[in-house]
Amino acid sequence: MIDPLAEVVMLLQPGARFSKLVHAASPWRISRSDAGQPFYCVILEGGCCIAIDGHEPIELLSGDFVLIPAAYGVAMSSLEPPPSGVETLAPIALGNGEFRIGAPDRPIDARMMAGHCSFGSPDASLLVSLLPQLVHVRGEQRLATLVELVREESREQRPAREVVLSRLLEVLLIEALRSTAGTNAPPGLVRGLADFRLGAAIRGMHERPAHAWTVVELAKEAALSRSTFFERFRGALGVAPMDYLLTWRMALAKSLLLRSEGRIAEIAQRVGYSSASTFSVAFTRHVGRPPSQYAREEQAAADSA
Repeated sequence: MIDPLAEVVMLLQPGARFSKLVHAASPWRISRSDAGQPFYCVILEGGCCIAIDGHEPIELLSGDFVLIPAAYGVAMSSLEPPPSGVETLAPIALGNGEFRIGAPDRPIDARMMAGHCSFGSPDASLLVSLLPQLVHVRGEQRLATLVELVREESREQRPAREVVLSRLLEVLLIEALRSTAGTNAPPGLVRGLADFRLGAAIRGMHERPAHAWTVVELAKEAALSRSTFFERFRGALGVAPMDYLLTWRMALAKSLLLRSEGRIAEIAQRVGYSSASTFSVAFTRHVGRPPSQYAREEQAAADSA
């Protein structure tokens, strides 16, 4: 059986980029802006507060894990933050990827591992749109263990290091996402798959992307009326069914083009278009470049990297 979540993660091509172990002494506050970079944090000891892009702060405690597939503004502080206007000293590098935050004469009361991974897919932003904006998992030791393995591997120059890191991060991402499965999960693919009826329709789209799906057919897959299916799907995933299908088809098309798996007409049929011309029009509208130009320019960029 096709696993849509695994397919999305594999197309994302997660890789290790940066991680650090932070020792914090209350009170402290730090903030930074990142241009849509995937951010994760696991609390090893103590606790802290984190606010994403101006949202209400979330209290994180020992064992908690946070994954933000596309972070722009991240603010973190001790559970009891410093008074407003009081600046925290810049983090002090201790070496070996470790840092200290807070006054040097205060005792350490929190430890955390935070870092960025990268998504190698040229279609990362499109695929990330299928994931929840924020994943918060509490009390999952498996995640803390995986992050520690990522940290150890990133510090050692062992054979096949990059391959191991890529696989570890792939598992970490899947584990974090499936740990939030349930109807209370944030809108996104994970929440949709947790709904038994919606999951049947989503798997149908992934198993047969070339099929000429309609909302009526997808509703039948889910054993729901058309109107109920449409509203339930949009509420759970944050997008309409046909918008999700288009997003998935374009993600597949980009992957096939970059791997040179067939001519334009063949790729068009594999992702649900009856002709190369209709596919080219849809692809150009969605991506901003014709398929042939996209494949040529992306391949040239990869060769020069």
